[in-house]
Amino acid sequence: MTALNVLGTALLACSFDPLTGFFRDGCCNTDDHDQGTHVVCARVTAEFLAYSRQRGNDLSTPRPEYRFAGLQAGDRWCLCALRWKEALAAGVAPPVHLEATHAKALTVVTLAQLQAHALPAPQTPA
Repeated sequence: MTALNVLGTALLACSFDPLTGFFRDGCCNTDDHDQGTHVVCARVTAEFLAYSRQRGNDLSTPRPEYRFAGLQAGDRWCLCALRWKEALAAGVAPPVHLEATHAKALTVVTLAQLQAHALPAPQTPA
């Protein structure tokens, strides 16, 4: 069964470099084992990374023991929906890729909230 994004179409990949996703498959796929609900595909910003570090989740420091190089501003990453919602309330929510954000995000945030922070959709060649 094909996973759907928040727009109701097939879920697109979020990032292969760095490799993201709960399953480290490049997509914001999820299942019942994903207690963090890593379903929001975002382009992280310096402000968000600082906020996340302050909240106890340092995403910028490399952790080689987990094969994690650390994120830099501009990287795409599957964020926990609740953390994105917290960042939204704090005014530091990073922009999102709607086509790569899993539909399950809508159990935590609204489509309107995501759309207000959406990056332009990728253009397809003519």
